[in-house]
Amino acid sequence: MSFRFAVLAAILTGVTPAVAQDAAPALALELNGAADTPESACRLTYVANNGLSAPLEQTSFQMAVFDTAGAVTRLIVLDFGALAVGKTKVVQFDIPGQTCAQISRIVVNDVAQCTTTGGAAVEGCLAALATASRSSIQFGL
Repeated sequence: MSFRFAVLAAILTGVTPAVAQDAAPALALELNGAADTPESACRLTYVANNGLSAPLEQTSFQMAVFDTAGAVTRLIVLDFGALAVGKTKVVQFDIPGQTCAQISRIVVNDVAQCTTTGGAAVEGCLAALATASRSSIQFGL
């Protein structure tokens, strides 16, 4: 059956074909930029957005930092703090003793903390995480 015929049949019968499924709510983290500081650190700028249905009181992620040879140079925990629903938040973190040119990739290794108001743990924070990078440093899961 051709695509045009399927669409026409769907219109005539009142059934609309599923072109794309609605995306599940996401907790979005974007590595927006990376710049060296005068202290020979790499300053990472992240943009976070809580697309989940509940505000997060505390969020932090364990990250693995890779050098240009692909070796893990350190595991760090980045604390994003509270994330209101639908609110975009910009945060910066310095990685001391490592210039940005020495970092090839950063991977979210695990969720260190993901809690709602009152301290209740949120299940599925890692599964809901959507990552992106606008930097020359790769960033993902």
